[in-house]
Amino acid sequence: MPLKQALRSVARTVGLRRTRVAAARMCCERHVLATLSSRRERSVGRILCYHSIGQPDWGVNDVSPERFRRQIELSLDRGFRFVPASVIARGASGPRDLAITFDDGLRSVFDNAAPILADYKIPWSLFVVSEWADGKRFGPETALGWREVEKLAALGAEIGSHSATHPDFGKLSGVQAADELGDSRTTIEKRTGIVADTFAIPLGQSGNWSAVAGEAALKTGYDVIYAQAEETRPAGTVARTFVTRFDTPRIFKALLGGTFDRWEEWV
Repeated sequence: MPLKQALRSVARTVGLRRTRVAAARMCCERHVLATLSSRRERSVGRILCYHSIGQPDWGVNDVSPERFRRQIELSLDRGFRFVPASVIARGASGPRDLAITFDDGLRSVFDNAAPILADYKIPWSLFVVSEWADGKRFGPETALGWREVEKLAALGAEIGSHSATHPDFGKLSGVQAADELGDSRTTIEKRTGIVADTFAIPLGQSGNWSAVAGEAALKTGYDVIYAQAEETRPAGTVARTFVTRFDTPRIFKALLGGTFDRWEEWV
């Protein structure tokens, strides 16, 4: 048996899957960095990037409702003010401003996150994968449908695009990127009447975007492109700080202090 095949067989036998290894690495890195790193000074606000709240099948991206509420209270206790992401994206914020955003358009955002945010009267944004909202990959137990998206918009959530199918834009041609960007924007407007002019990059790290994708986004009508990284984000994008299931109060405090601003999720 060739060596590579043998190694894969061993890995399968002991349960070593790429996602498991990546999750373990992420957990270790965040705990270690939270202990070793010092606070970094900041002159602008910080945009937090969440995915699901109480939807465990979303893995490292899922934060429990109890931890989410605690993170909000911790932020308020430390003197932060919650503002719309657009305020920070425009550069009209100070270092104690925070914004909350959600990628993917998942069921738990409607069921769990929205009520908690309403308790604290916090503005927030939701970036929708249009084909998921159409029910083409996930059922209603996983992804929000358009009626729920409309209800969240009526409650004040800003609705933006997270693409049509959630691809890695770093691997797309200019034509493919334009199709993803345009189809999603068109579908959101057709289904809800909302004109989405903000876009959150799927995966959102330095290698998941390209210059041609950026050009296509501008031509399609998007004014703001959000990444999922801070100092390592692609050029021309707005920084966001990724929040993970591993972020205990100690780690979350380090996150607010900039500990992970040079860190990337999958690199």
